[in-house]
Amino acid sequence: MADPYTMGWILASLLGLFALYYLFVNNKNHREASLQESGSECVKSVAPVKGECRSKNGDADVIIVGAGVAGSALAHTLGKDGRRVHVIERDLAEPDRIVGELLQPGGYLKLIELGLQDCVEEIDSQRVYGYALFKDGKDTRLSYPLEKFHSDVSGRSFHNGRFIQRMREKAASLPNVQLEQGTVTSLLEENGTIKGVQYKTKTGQELTAYAPLTIVCDGCFSNLRRSLCIPKVDVPSCFVGLVLENCNLPYANHGHVVLADPSPILFYPISSTEVRCLVDVPGQKVPSISNGEMAKYLKTVVASQIPPQIYDSFVAAVDKGNIRTMPNRSMPAAPHPTPGALLMGDAFNMRHPLTGGGMTVALSDIVVLRDLLKPLRDLNDSVTLCKYLESFYTLRKPVASTINTLAGALYKVFCASPDQARKEMREACFDYLSLGGVFSEGPVSLLSGLNPRPLSLVCHFFAVAIYGVGRLLLPFPSPKRLWIGARLISGASGIIFPIIRAEGVRQMFFPATIPAYYRAPRPN
Repeated sequence: MADPYTMGWILASLLGLFALYYLFVNNKNHREASLQESGSECVKSVAPVKGECRSKNGDADVIIVGAGVAGSALAHTLGKDGRRVHVIERDLAEPDRIVGELLQPGGYLKLIELGLQDCVEEIDSQRVYGYALFKDGKDTRLSYPLEKFHSDVSGRSFHNGRFIQRMREKAASLPNVQLEQGTVTSLLEENGTIKGVQYKTKTGQELTAYAPLTIVCDGCFSNLRRSLCIPKVDVPSCFVGLVLENCNLPYANHGHVVLADPSPILFYPISSTEVRCLVDVPGQKVPSISNGEMAKYLKTVVASQIPPQIYDSFVAAVDKGNIRTMPNRSMPAAPHPTPGALLMGDAFNMRHPLTGGGMTVALSDIVVLRDLLKPLRDLNDSVTLCKYLESFYTLRKPVASTINTLAGALYKVFCASPDQARKEMREACFDYLSLGGVFSEGPVSLLSGLNPRPLSLVCHFFAVAIYGVGRLLLPFPSPKRLWIGARLISGASGIIFPIIRAEGVRQMFFPATIPAYYRAPRPN
């Protein structure tokens, strides 16, 4: 008799492939039309020109708007390659955020590839080796599959501001990188081409800066993205942030995810004495902090659902009162290819921060862009360069779409629901991950950025659904259980396929069908 797990994998693969083919056929014409509308026809290729970097307009080869994680890492990367880089950042003081504090192992590998791994040193960063999952009094540990990597490779968690300041210092240490405090008010456009930016200095002086290429990395609150992409932002929930002091987590050096009602609660260390707690609150409205409603909500609704080892520290943090909130934004990458300009980081592409994949996507994008720009010494042919850089949107997809899709799908699965089929899917996901072996290593390798394969993600997602159906039908099926199982499969499809469609079916699963894929420099 065939192994039920093997049969489940086979059926999941067939279902996934059939659904992907259906989506591909139905979206092919639409995506081609969108690409034609958003970009001009390619008339010639960009040929590498030997010699030093020179700019015909202004004193820089590249202007970077924003010096967060993406902007700072990009400035250092391009500066190290010999580009003259002008970075304009609204505020060069140390940022103070409640997200962007967990770097997955895949992101750390990209940090090494960019020569920035020392930026997690001397900031009291903590190694992270996996996750612990909690649900209804049960828990399971999910370790990152790090056996094949150097002993230094792991996740890292830290204060976001300390990490960014280290990145800025690293970038500013290069003589051809100018880091300036100023607020960019607009992009300078001439005949459809971005020529530079207009900005106000710290003293209020209005200036203009020119460069052949302007890269916008001004974060999730970007006021420049509207002309460079489809700025459709979804806000599914808000994070309520606390810092727990001198708290011993049940599993040291692990992130902790509590599958609570109504939505997940996260814990992870950000220093040797501090643990970050993020309570997800669905919707865009949260209880008021000023009148005490938030503290009451955290104590009466949230506290009873967290592990007992954390309870006292959690209540003490609530009583201390340093409670902060931040909306969680999600925005698929939908660029308007514009000569002379490029979007990167959270200004370009966001996903729910549940899985901590944002920095991994940003650093991976920088590696892709670096490799595309490296052979090009002259950036002044903006129209041709724009067409050439369309390859960027395809080559980034394996990492970006895997992490984006997983973040969106996991958030919906992990949220509580009164629907019985959704409850079964949530329970099946927890039990599936608890099986260990390939059932935990596969999903965790996707989450960590170590195995960015979209098809593997789809297979695991439907394997969870089929596992849930199998639990319903054993030992004896009933009409009610059959109906719930059918709704479970339907609900799983309704979760993942809209996310895949927003990411772009062709770019995720059939990149070879996109002409821009072949204009990218191929590895030797």
